[in-house]
Amino acid sequence: MIPYWLYNAVIYHIYPLGLCDAPRQNDFCSPPVPRLECLHAWLDHIHSLNANTLYLGPVFESTAHGYDTANYYQVDRRLGDNATLKQFTGNLKSRGMRLILDGVFNHVGRDFWAFKDVLQKRQQSAYQDWFYRLNFDGNSPYNDGFSYEGWAGHYDLVKLNLHHPAVRQHLFDAITMWEHEFDIDGLRLDAADHLDHDFLRALASHCRQLKPDFWLMGEVVHGDYRKWANPEMLDATTNYECYKGLYSSLVDKNYFEIAYSLNRLFGSEGLYKDLMLYSFADNHDVNRVASNLTKTSHLYPLYILLFTMPGTPSIYYGSEWGIEGSRTNSDDYQLRPALDLGGKNKPHPDLLKAIRSLAHLRRELPALGCGTYRQLQVNHEQFAFMRETADQKLVVAVNASDHSTTVKVATLGGYSRLRDILNQGRITPIKGGQAEISLYPNWGSIYVVE
Repeated sequence: MIPYWLYNAVIYHIYPLGLCDAPRQNDFCSPPVPRLECLHAWLDHIHSLNANTLYLGPVFESTAHGYDTANYYQVDRRLGDNATLKQFTGNLKSRGMRLILDGVFNHVGRDFWAFKDVLQKRQQSAYQDWFYRLNFDGNSPYNDGFSYEGWAGHYDLVKLNLHHPAVRQHLFDAITMWEHEFDIDGLRLDAADHLDHDFLRALASHCRQLKPDFWLMGEVVHGDYRKWANPEMLDATTNYECYKGLYSSLVDKNYFEIAYSLNRLFGSEGLYKDLMLYSFADNHDVNRVASNLTKTSHLYPLYILLFTMPGTPSIYYGSEWGIEGSRTNSDDYQLRPALDLGGKNKPHPDLLKAIRSLAHLRRELPALGCGTYRQLQVNHEQFAFMRETADQKLVVAVNASDHSTTVKVATLGGYSRLRDILNQGRITPIKGGQAEISLYPNWGSIYVVE
């Protein structure tokens, strides 16, 4: 069952080690530096965007990028300590916001305390069975004198043996501590498509005992999302299929691509019409969407789609100003920059205003949160669809052309007009169940059917 609060959730995603300008490597000996304190100033900004949920990327002690955990129970010293995080989450909660943390349970870093015990004590270590396929008859690329499985061939990321009862208990106890100390409302599960399904079932049961409306969302890139998002496991997965279509349909002047995906996933026979997937234009692992587009004016119809399509929309910090950033062959740091909230790196300030309005409508209109999806019209640069509940009908239309245009939509019998709540409430009459709607260049409309 989808947690009730997801129906009007707008998520803001921060990668704290980057935004807070933390050193790239942890020396494990310096005293904690409370860099997380810089995030307090961002709460007003997030609130002004009409976002009501913060997804905070990895915050616990790690070697480098946060996904190489060293200690699940201690905040990374480069960000502060547990008290620093508790103070911040208390401020966040006082504003009525919800908090999602990263759950990195598929693997740990080589500095994880139990792995270091194996390195020191070898066969005498009580933790040698905590790691997947650890074998003292082999060797690793680090010349450890034993082999183990690294995640996706990265041996700085040591896969955990999630079948081991003590490993599960260690992880579940950490989640319990996070909920008690930091009042978290959910987890984004890193590399969820690599997590054992029995582990996910046990994890879901544990989390829902902590909070019945606890949200579990898994990072899944490929495959049938229902394998992970189902009543026994997760509530949602990342929607990578629509992530790609959101920008490539604009680059290629081919709205048929995203229209096909939305119908396949959420139409009357859609594979995931009963799920609320996690919708995003970019994140800490992929290029900023402004870098993927060939025309920055296309940011506007793109975000209109993001906030009106089925799913829970997310904004990645800085992208509300249309900042750019691309992956390189060696690192992802351009995707995860330090940003000064009062600084000048805001290339598209009008985009912020648009996102603020769209987030407000996403939270206020029930049909955008839980309505059905039905395609109305599609061509290369224009696209229209309906979101509908028993009490509300909305028509959403976008135009990726540099020119104003009109689009005809039908199946509106029994109604007299369309009221465009994205554009000063302008009215379009419905005649004979049809309406001819006018669309501004590189923009869109959200009509209430009346």
